[in-house]
Amino acid sequence: MPPFFSGVFLGATFAAAVVALPGAAVAQEPAARFPSRPIHLIVPFPAGGPSDIVARVLGQRMSEDWGQPVVIDNRPGANTLIGAQAAAKAPADGYTLFMAIDSTLVMNQFLYKSLPYHPLRDFAPITLTAKTVSVLTVAAATGPATVAELIARAKAQPGKLNYGAGTITAQLMGHIFHRAAGLDIVYVPFKGTPETVNGLLAGSVDLIYAANLIVAPLIADGRLRAIARLDHDAPPALAHIPVLADAAALPQLEDISVWLGLVAPAGTPTPILDKIHAKVVEVLADPAVKERSERTGNYPVTNTSAQFAAFIRKEAERWSKVIKETGISFD
Repeated sequence: MPPFFSGVFLGATFAAAVVALPGAAVAQEPAARFPSRPIHLIVPFPAGGPSDIVARVLGQRMSEDWGQPVVIDNRPGANTLIGAQAAAKAPADGYTLFMAIDSTLVMNQFLYKSLPYHPLRDFAPITLTAKTVSVLTVAAATGPATVAELIARAKAQPGKLNYGAGTITAQLMGHIFHRAAGLDIVYVPFKGTPETVNGLLAGSVDLIYAANLIVAPLIADGRLRAIARLDHDAPPALAHIPVLADAAALPQLEDISVWLGLVAPAGTPTPILDKIHAKVVEVLADPAVKERSERTGNYPVTNTSAQFAAFIRKEAERWSKVIKETGISFD
């Protein structure tokens, strides 16, 4: 090919490649002008759940403060894979955000042989947004009054007690504690947390690990009892519930919580990520927002992008070992 045509061809190819890159044309938008159009916030669950509630709280304030709509895009299904894939393939321009849950960024990579996204390479961490405090719960009438009593019962009757779980995180909560305490407690699977709670009420399981928000009404009316929480960090309203690691005298037990975090497609310009981060931190630090979030069971928490990235890696290291031990697989 003659040099002139070669240069034209290469130049055209380069130009076409730039146009083809979704975020290339808008990546140069100054952060000061961001956002200049609607933002889409993908939530991998149906409307009404914890991640959807947090997303809508953030979206409303972002829209009010920035003068641009924040559209909540619910894409449930496939253990968050559908929403995660959509977010990973979106233009890296700040106009698509993703409210990820722990399983999306950590556990799924160990539960599936292949994923339609890479939890580290395909996303730019922005910040943690919330944790859901889980509690070890038993029937008030027949269950143990303390963790020590539970341990004593389980050791006196190996394989006789069972626990129910409707999510992978709840299942692993039980596995980690029972293994550390040397307890033989049988796992009973359920399709979701509500069904798990019903199983406890009906007596088909002896204990469950569930979000405090879900079991709180049943605890208040005296049907269930929370004997431990699985995270040291908790709203003041839960301070009276002992931490599992302390109550079981197992200091090696790390805190376990279901957490949510905001990410963007990898390659999103840092100044835009920084602007989004600052706004999220501002919103979640608002006392009115914190109070509203805690009423829904979401305990607001934020960190820097670097801290969030390190947190994800640490969580991945922990759960990879645990999931390997259990042999759990969704393929």
